[in-house]
Amino acid sequence: MAMAIFTSFWILLVAANLSGGRAQTVQMDSTKSGFVGAQVELRCLFVNSNPPVKISQVTWQKFVNGTKQNVAIANPTMGVSVLAPFKERVAFKQPAVRHRTPSLEDTTITFSNLRLSDEAAYICEYTTFPAGNRENMVNLTVFAQPVTRLTLTAPIIVARPQKHRMTVATCVSANGKPPSVITWETRLKGEATFQETHNANGTVTVHSSYTVVPTRDAHKQKLTCTVTYRKEKITESVVLNVQYEPEVFIEGFDGNWYLNRQNVQLTCMADANPPVTVYQWRLLNGSLPNVEIRNNSLFFKGPVTYDLAGTYVCDATNSVGTRSGQVEVNVTEYPNNPPPGGRDNPQEPQNPGAAIGGAVGGVALLGVAAGLLFVFLRRRQHTFKGDYSTKKHAFGNGYSKAGAGGAPPHPALPKSPQYPDDSDDEKKPPQIAPAAFEGGERDSEDTKRPYFTVEEAERREYDGRTLSFQYEPDAEITDDMVSQTDGSVISKKEWYV
Repeated sequence: MAMAIFTSFWILLVAANLSGGRAQTVQMDSTKSGFVGAQVELRCLFVNSNPPVKISQVTWQKFVNGTKQNVAIANPTMGVSVLAPFKERVAFKQPAVRHRTPSLEDTTITFSNLRLSDEAAYICEYTTFPAGNRENMVNLTVFAQPVTRLTLTAPIIVARPQKHRMTVATCVSANGKPPSVITWETRLKGEATFQETHNANGTVTVHSSYTVVPTRDAHKQKLTCTVTYRKEKITESVVLNVQYEPEVFIEGFDGNWYLNRQNVQLTCMADANPPVTVYQWRLLNGSLPNVEIRNNSLFFKGPVTYDLAGTYVCDATNSVGTRSGQVEVNVTEYPNNPPPGGRDNPQEPQNPGAAIGGAVGGVALLGVAAGLLFVFLRRRQHTFKGDYSTKKHAFGNGYSKAGAGGAPPHPALPKSPQYPDDSDDEKKPPQIAPAAFEGGERDSEDTKRPYFTVEEAERREYDGRTLSFQYEPDAEITDDMVSQTDGSVISKKEWYV
């Protein structure tokens, strides 16, 4: 009987405890995080029952690898205690916890100066009477901000003729937790390598190198490294300093060096890093003509001659090496499309003999043209009427044979017969009666004339038609005829009389 009574009592007590336990909970965050050296709060709240149970003690514990380590304890009788190695870094947030009659419903603690070793699971345990123990747990993660740096492998990079790849820059994200991601941004054509190192304290160091073939094109190029840590981006940049041999070219020869041109020169231009310190000029297969060397230029003295033709070479030297450039100079007799005037193209004859010949030819052409013009004008002034001498044309000259008709014999002619000038009447142009153009009868004397002037012939138009004038054809010159210088002929008998 007694056993039955005890059993019933125990069942009622457990039931009471169970019913009270359902109303008592410990509230905590499931996860929390913070950075090394920073501070973080670990929340712990006890939700009591009604009627409330009595809290005997609150204990914070670190749970690592299946074992528990006490961190801090709050007891209504004994007070507050923080254990090593958390003594200087852990404290209860609520001042009421530290009173002689503390209030232990809120036992949130603060972690200061976090360490990587603080990363663990933390348990907040409440001991109550008569309900027993109640607890909950939070996972604390500690992050480590990496140290990022971008460096050049050498302050000066030298471009070599072998064109081997070499590492020009390195980007490091050291002691980060979690590890970072590194990317590169540049116009250079290169390759990136990556390597991760896991440190004993749980951090990771990421190392990346960038390799290129050093050339003159890589000089002054920008190289940027971007480190992405969680959602944060850290960017650093460097500019490459690549040294290279001179690249040489010669200016000054424009393809128009001709005889007697003045003030010509050649200039040696070089793209080099560092700058060129020595320039040297030479002429292939010969020695330099009469020139003056100033810095990197050749100044040719006097006018251009054929002696200036040849291949000119400029050797440029800097601390990396020596390179050469050359130009082929040719000299022509005359300029190629020379511009008017100008320092290098004086307006003066290049060949005096040719200039004199041209002047003489021009005068001769002018003389011939003037003569032709004179003859043309002279012929327009004269009429077409035969000669002006006292003789007439054959078969109408008015002379009879010697002794015929009782006429006196023809006097002997001199070797150079003289002819009288035209009379005033002959010089006057004939007037054509208006009636001729109106269909009437021409002037009787005008119609009897065996000739017309050129101007009359040009004006004689009738009914829209140009009048043509018929001339009696010259008689056939027989053996007893003698031609005269004026175009007339006479019989030999008359000539020799």
